[in-house]
Amino acid sequence: MAFLNVVLPLGSSILSFVFAAMVFDQWMQRRHAFQLVWTVGLLFYGVAAGTEFVGGAFGWSGPLYRTWYLIGAFFVAAYLGAGTVYLLKRTRFGYFAGATVLIGGLLSLLFSHSSRYPGAGTAGTVTFVVAVIGGIAVIAATATRRTLAPHIVMAVLVVGSVAVASMVVSASLPEPGWALDPNTHVPVGTAFPGYVRVLTGPFNIAGALCLVFGAIYSAYIYMPKKRVVPARLGALAVVVNFIASLPGAAIALLQGKLNSRVPATILIALGAFIPGLTSSLNRFGVTWSFFLGEFLGVLLIFFGFLVSEEVFRNVRFGTTLWSRPASSSLETEVG
Repeated sequence: MAFLNVVLPLGSSILSFVFAAMVFDQWMQRRHAFQLVWTVGLLFYGVAAGTEFVGGAFGWSGPLYRTWYLIGAFFVAAYLGAGTVYLLKRTRFGYFAGATVLIGGLLSLLFSHSSRYPGAGTAGTVTFVVAVIGGIAVIAATATRRTLAPHIVMAVLVVGSVAVASMVVSASLPEPGWALDPNTHVPVGTAFPGYVRVLTGPFNIAGALCLVFGAIYSAYIYMPKKRVVPARLGALAVVVNFIASLPGAAIALLQGKLNSRVPATILIALGAFIPGLTSSLNRFGVTWSFFLGEFLGVLLIFFGFLVSEEVFRNVRFGTTLWSRPASSSLETEVG
């Protein structure tokens, strides 16, 4: 276990930084906002995993633990999810993004009244109110001017990031200043007071949901569709019709007729779901899968990135596996 606690975070960190460099290179060529925001999110992923590597290999300290919690619990999923909102800014995805912020705020409120988080009532209430204002603003922008929605998401995220950073840095932690699972030696957030831990909802939950369902929605756009539920049902229709369309997509894949973005975005959805699941399990005391889920997550997202023909057409370093005619970007085609 000690060996894996070092190797898996190291692999996650290195892969995240390489991945971030490749996405940043694409931003240098294309200048799409989602690429820049994803670069930031991947850098955060690399830093969070890097703190785990350092802690596992050389021992934990208070500042290292605070850095791990701030970036891992608040920033990684949130900024990757925000990048997805930018990617889908010309669609109605902003309605879903706004709803996830509301859900995250509601869960923070509910958690704050749990015995697991003593003294968190005020923090949970304030988080809920801010999430309601931010979520409604995103939904309203989507209804009136869709391309404005991701800017509101980013503004709320940046302000929230500054606020939680000050709270994480100033929080009083019991000795020794960090907390590890006694059996697996995986870091857990229990050293932080309840008023800090309940703040993660609108960040982590909303970001993960946007990343997962944004990838599913992107795959749905490009796959041969079988519509069994009317589109007016929104996110429910996308999920149900996506599942119903999978057999046809599998046939198209075997025939070589499937758009490469479909398997790419499905891999991204899986890569976003797995660490979201293992991170949630970590919160409730199931820690053995945390580092494994983190590594599989970034690995699958990276594979999804590599599968996309759009990526290989634009990557300027490394090996280009194939070359195909230029095609319009998702950001344009879903408009």
